[in-house]
This record gives sequence, structure tokens and C-alpha cells, in this order.
Amino acid sequence: MAARQTLISGVLTTAAAGTLVLQLLILPVWLLPADPRWGWLLVPVVLTTVPLWSLIHEGIHGTLLRDRRWNDRLARVLATGYGAPFALLKVGHLLHHRYSRTRRERTEVYDPAVTTWLAAARGYYPRLLGGLYLVEAASVVLAAVPAAGWRWLVRHTDSLDSVTGLLLDRVSRRDTLRRFRVEALAVVATYAAAVAGYGRHAWMLAAAVGGRALLVSLADNAYHYRTRLERPLDAMNLRLPRPLELFVLAFNLHSVHHRHPGLHWFELRAAFHADADEWHLGWATAVGRQLRGPVPEPALLRLEPLSPSR
Repeated sequence: MAARQTLISGVLTTAAAGTLVLQLLILPVWLLPADPRWGWLLVPVVLTTVPLWSLIHEGIHGTLLRDRRWNDRLARVLATGYGAPFALLKVGHLLHHRYSRTRRERTEVYDPAVTTWLAAARGYYPRLLGGLYLVEAASVVLAAVPAAGWRWLVRHTDSLDSVTGLLLDRVSRRDTLRRFRVEALAVVATYAAAVAGYGRHAWMLAAAVGGRALLVSLADNAYHYRTRLERPLDAMNLRLPRPLELFVLAFNLHSVHHRHPGLHWFELRAAFHADADEWHLGWATAVGRQLRGPVPEPALLRLEPLSPSR
């Protein structure tokens, strides 16, 4: 198993790193100066954001490689190309597993006794349509904030209705903050060099990053939208054709993952069958229905357990 894991992870990580090198080095330095039409290669490169995030996700859970140090090193390299510090992504995702569907993390939910649908929508739609990723990427500016500034941010963002304070508190701890700063510097240096390389074609890189932001942000909460509250293990398995399931590294088996977060991606299908699990929605349907917008809290408190789609 260990040898198989190492081989699979090595092949997939090499492929992901190759797409990042294509986007950030080969295109701007060699291909675009020869012919701007090479810029169309960024379209398939943007689509590889999904397996790229899946590999980073494996690194977060320590299942990318058996050796934890190399697991984290590879994940940091991939996260740099993704555009956000691995330390922040890891803390944020692990908090998601702990607080999903609780008051601290229920993206689409609002309390009609406190606010209106329109007010909730003002924050919901920007986050859904790219804002989540852009906030992750913009976090690099926090690398310049001194320790006292982090403590101030923690105090002023801590709330029972958000994980932001918890996220900042955990990132601000000494060793994590040191790693965050190094990783943020690597992200800034990588993308500053890429922008310089693209030159007058930098708008292409900006468009590719925008496409990544849209894909990441749209997919993030699709597995949880309109699921029951106060159920951190509740998530949906979203149906995809088998080739696409392999392309996204079985990330669509999200209910299985929440119950078994320590499994490798290639073990999720077997667990799906072993648990007699079922599909809940199609992937495209789940992503699209989020456009309906925020949902009042009482409507979700009355929900029955997840109803599978047969």
C-alpha cells in the first residue's frame, strides 16, 4: 500500500506541478512571445484547479505521502502554485471538518429574526462567485502584520457565528505563523515573477486566476448547501461520470470523506460501497442550486436526514 500510495501521489503531483509550470513559466517566457494564441492553453489549465485542490486536500489530511515531512513539503509547493499559503488552507479546512453546519460555519444560512434575505445575499453571492478563493489568496498580506497585530485581529474577529477568529488564532501561533509567512512570501514571489513574465499579456494570467477563483468558490459549499444544521458529518455524495470522478480524485464522494477523513482518495469508492452509501444529487445540480441564494435558518432546522437520489 505504501509503495502504491507513493507512486500514485508522485505521478499526480508531478502532473499538477507540470500544469503550474506551464501556466507560470513556460507560457509567459516561451510560448506567448512566439504567438499569443498559446494563451488558450490557460482554459484547460484552469480546469485542472479541481484536481490541484484535491491533491492539496490530500496533503492537509496527511494522505498525500506517508512521510509527513515530504507530505507537507509537496503540499506547500502545490499550494504556492494554487496561490495561497498552505498553513492557512490546512487550518481552515480542519476547522471546516470540526464546525461544518454549526453556527460557526454555515455559509448560506441566515436568521430572519436578525437580518433579511437581501442583506444576507450581499455577502453570500460575492463569496460564492469567487470571493472565497480571493480571500484565501489575499491572506498573503497578513504576512507583514506583527504578532501584536495578529492578536488584535483575533480579538476583533472572534465570534460564535464565524470561524475567522479561530482561524486567525491558530495561524498566529509561533511555528504556524512562521510557516505562513514563508509560504506567503513564496506565493507573492511566484506570482510577481509570473506577472512580470506575462508582461502585456498579464490580463491572461488575471483571467486564469479569476477562473480558478470561480471554480473553487462555487464548488466549496455545494456538498453542504441546504443540509441539516448542527451535523458536522453531514455532506452529500454528488454523482459524476466515473472518468470525472477520477479527474477530481473522488472529491465528489464528500459524505464518505467526512465520515472517513483519513482515507486516501482512491479508497473512498470502496468505503462508499462498504457503507452502502448512496448518491444525493448530481454534481452540476448541486453546484447550480446554490444560485438560489441564502436560506432561512428555520427551514434547515426542520430538515430530515439527507435523502439520496436513486
